[in-house]
Amino acid sequence: MLSKNQIKLIKSLTQKKFREQHGLFTVEGVKGITEFLNSKIELQHIYTITSIFDTDESRTTVISEAELKKISQLKSPNTALAIFKIPVSKPIEDSKLIIALDAVRDPGNLGTIIRLCDWFGVKDLICSKTTVDCYNTKVVQASMGSLTRVNVSYIELEDFLKASKIEKFGTFLEGESIYESVLPEEGILILGNEANGISKTIETLVDTKLTIPRFGNLKATESLNVATATSICLSEFKRSFI
Repeated sequence: MLSKNQIKLIKSLTQKKFREQHGLFTVEGVKGITEFLNSKIELQHIYTITSIFDTDESRTTVISEAELKKISQLKSPNTALAIFKIPVSKPIEDSKLIIALDAVRDPGNLGTIIRLCDWFGVKDLICSKTTVDCYNTKVVQASMGSLTRVNVSYIELEDFLKASKIEKFGTFLEGESIYESVLPEEGILILGNEANGISKTIETLVDTKLTIPRFGNLKATESLNVATATSICLSEFKRSFI
């Protein structure tokens, strides 16, 4: 049976300040939890309505469906919730393609971008400190386990870009067509905020401005969703090196 303190801790992890304070985050659902159990990320505890995980009994508590509903962030709780320890970010490898996010705020977008990095073999995703936390419950859900295979680092983006010597590409509404560009195997691809795009400060550090051309007759669509733009750009960057 769950204690009041356990419920209080688990529910507090929906907020970034408490995730940082405790160094913990939650994962919900059998598939997601299994992905994290198969990674090097350390498990703290699993709360489940059925004993289906091959883990140390001292780290597993069987609870009722009613108790799961109390601690779940999902409208329809999915069998289990686990708490994992937030890992330390690894050093960034600047000899390959890196994705950099400038103030991406939507959890669904970040989760999808993490999945895209995993799919296209991008090991490092760097985020400005104004980008949504990757251990946000909705980000973890949307990443569907890919968070275990992508190194996400939160840094002072401006300082990192100034210090890096590899070519920096930015996505803009106006620029060189990505379909006509000769794209390298290494570089930093920067994508901006959903509403405002790449900030003026970061724009000054971009070497090459790229755009995804519009083909509609009216060309009335203002912009692409940032996750959609990421998928197109990654496909083009990787296409030449298959």
